[in-house]
Amino acid sequence: VEDKKLINEALTGMLAGLDPHSTFMDADGYKDLQAGTQGEFGGLGIEVAMKDGLVKVVTPIEDSPAYKAGLKSGDLISKLDDTQVRGISLNDAVKKMRGKPDTDIVLTVLRKGETKPLTFKLTRAIIKSQSVKNKYIEPGFGYVRITQFQEHTGEDLAKALKTLREQNKGPFKGLVLDLRNNPGGLLDAAVGVSAAFLAKDELVVYTEGRTADAKMRLNAAPLDYARRGKSDYLKDEAADYKTTPIVVLINNGSASASEIVAGALQDHKRATILGTQSFGKGSVQTILPMNNGSAIKLTTARYFTPKGRSIQAKGIVPDIIVEDGFDQSNNIREADLAKHLSNPKESEAPAKTIDAEKAAAIQKAN
Repeated sequence: VEDKKLINEALTGMLAGLDPHSTFMDADGYKDLQAGTQGEFGGLGIEVAMKDGLVKVVTPIEDSPAYKAGLKSGDLISKLDDTQVRGISLNDAVKKMRGKPDTDIVLTVLRKGETKPLTFKLTRAIIKSQSVKNKYIEPGFGYVRITQFQEHTGEDLAKALKTLREQNKGPFKGLVLDLRNNPGGLLDAAVGVSAAFLAKDELVVYTEGRTADAKMRLNAAPLDYARRGKSDYLKDEAADYKTTPIVVLINNGSASASEIVAGALQDHKRATILGTQSFGKGSVQTILPMNNGSAIKLTTARYFTPKGRSIQAKGIVPDIIVEDGFDQSNNIREADLAKHLSNPKESEAPAKTIDAEKAAAIQKAN
């Protein structure tokens, strides 16, 4: 066995023992991570986690090969072509799923309720995930869906809001912001999305960690969202979006950056949160690049909402819980993952509950 492989496997095992989100990435894995945050990569379009030695589907990315093939949240991938998943690292599994466009891979999947394994033949594609989509519902009402928080999500949201306002020929009476099955992404993108609907300089999120540089306060200000050499993409935003009534849709698949946005808008009473309890990933990961092109992703801090609520292993509790009628027993949350960080905060008051029939009108826009 090559020394390089031994070292990589040792690092992978060591970091995996810390928490579910700390990991070692070899050069290819690090490139894949960078490609994903830029919104373009070759692969199947699945957000995954390791569960009991198998690859568990957190959520398929909308319009991806995995989404179109019918893979579902909670599916367990046991084989990639002829390779058994049990015994290989998550990085190696992701590497095998990604590849050149127009090449095929067969996934063997275990699904709750099915007596036999399912097989899916998928054709890899360039995943150009358009992270912001919008729809003009009817006069006075608009719909925006954010599927991931990527490098250009803030700019794309600003364009979507401008387009919707032009279609409406003026201010909106109400806006739906759909963050369901959004697994998260870049922190500054989450701050930018929040800033689109908050008064200038209001607190969006703060972080706490062991070191001074892990402690941050991020506000609805260009300094905190227009990073990476960007200009202030919200400077020409219509002022009425700061007061437009908003309903934010979340579910079990809404994680990390999605929870930051939902938590900020909820704390500042800028939105009514509707859906089911979110995933509960309230930790911050820092990327530490290494000289050989590899990198370490290390959990270094926790997120807190403006009012000091910890998202970790708990998630955002909606103001109104909508029971959608589907089997939720197969869903996973942060609290289900081995070695997850605990949340010492007290539980919140229960939310109001409405059934699926009463919520149908709200959800028909999707």
